[in-house]
Amino acid sequence: MILITGGCRSGKSRYALDYANRHFSSKLYLATGEVLDEEMARRVEIHRRARGPEWQTIEEPIEVGDRIVQHGHKVEVILLDCLTLWLSNLLLKWDHESKILTEVEKLTKTIRQSQTTLIIVTNEVGMGIVPVEPLGRRFRDLSGIANQRMAEAADTVIFMVSGIPMFLKGAE
Repeated sequence: MILITGGCRSGKSRYALDYANRHFSSKLYLATGEVLDEEMARRVEIHRRARGPEWQTIEEPIEVGDRIVQHGHKVEVILLDCLTLWLSNLLLKWDHESKILTEVEKLTKTIRQSQTTLIIVTNEVGMGIVPVEPLGRRFRDLSGIANQRMAEAADTVIFMVSGIPMFLKGAE
């Protein structure tokens, strides 16, 4: 498992796509975002064009572990983009942090048991200012905990800064 983290617009998804395109032929893009407005529709379309037709795409905002189990044996790599958007979806669905952290543990276990390579994109949201709203602070805290658990399970952890990969764990 490869975990790619960093700030917004740091090059995480671009790096993940490039890595997968260089190393694998059968690829699945597991998108956690939902198109709820025009801006998101534009972002999704940009990501679709960047991937190209050789990628199979599944949009799944909540049950990502089930999709990994369902499709993992059919492809060489699954690119999950992104973990923090998935957490946001869970936080809006359930108001119980313990339930969300249980889902994180279940996903981590699923990833560890998977026979396919997983590339997980996530955002590092804990390096900025403290959010004013309680929901924002809860999201920041849950993201930090989830990122730590994923990083612990990962073989490779890459921190993207201004489009430059910095290897924190594992090697290039």
